[in-house]
Amino acid sequence: MFGFRKAAPPPPTEPEKNTTLTPEKRTTSEPVLPVQKSKGNYFDEDDDDWGKKPSSTASKDKDRYKNGFRDSGGLENQSVQELENYAVHKSKETTDSVNNCLRIAEDIREDASRTLDMLNQQGEQITRTHNMVVDTEKDLSRGEKLLNNLGGMFSKPWKPKKTKDIQGPIITPDKPSKKDIANKEDREKLGLAPVPKGRSAPTTPPNESANAYQKVDYEKAKQDDALSDLSDILGDLKGMAIGMGTELDRQNKALDHLSDDVDELNSRVKGANQRARKLHLAKDRDFVPVYGIVLYP
Repeated sequence: MFGFRKAAPPPPTEPEKNTTLTPEKRTTSEPVLPVQKSKGNYFDEDDDDWGKKPSSTASKDKDRYKNGFRDSGGLENQSVQELENYAVHKSKETTDSVNNCLRIAEDIREDASRTLDMLNQQGEQITRTHNMVVDTEKDLSRGEKLLNNLGGMFSKPWKPKKTKDIQGPIITPDKPSKKDIANKEDREKLGLAPVPKGRSAPTTPPNESANAYQKVDYEKAKQDDALSDLSDILGDLKGMAIGMGTELDRQNKALDHLSDDVDELNSRVKGANQRARKLHLAKDRDFVPVYGIVLYP
């Protein structure tokens, strides 16, 4: 009996277990919260899914690399392994910088190509406008002949004043395109823009067991490929700039020629309007009915 009575006290151990469990949960949960916050920062910098130590060491290494080991005694006081890792890190930074330059150059090339398309469309619009001026001049010539015949038999002959002939748009051959082709051929002969561009970088990156020299060589190969692409894009941009300049010069000349033809057409239209106005005034002033016969000047 006494044994059972002594065994009865274990029920209060349940809250004790709860109390012991809650601190265990607290102890297990308390360190998890700051670790999750710090993991988010590590994920932003590194690609490791798990592993707190590599991410923290990587961030510390990056901080030291950015400072140039100023806080740890400079480059002279570093080990060979640290210097090798530093060289790999710097080579990756250079690769990223070259790739960023390549992206910027590609964006500029896209903008330049759109600008060239807009310039070509503008040139076509100028040509269409000039052709419309030519058609208007043909209609005006027929109207001038009618105005000359409306004067009557005893009126003075009227001839429109023409200072120049309207010739229409002057179409020039596409010489810049031939020059661009010649420039590309010259660059290919000099080896500045090889057509079959071979990739020097391997398709797969080096393994983790690769040494620092292999990693640096891999980054250099990627940099060479990116720089060759950048050189080609710069060559294209130079050709586009030359094409834009020649197209703008051609359009300026076309606009000057169009302006001269429009001025000539405007003066002839004014002369035709004056002739029509005089005929109308003379008809209203000299309209005299005599025995049912109408006399015109």
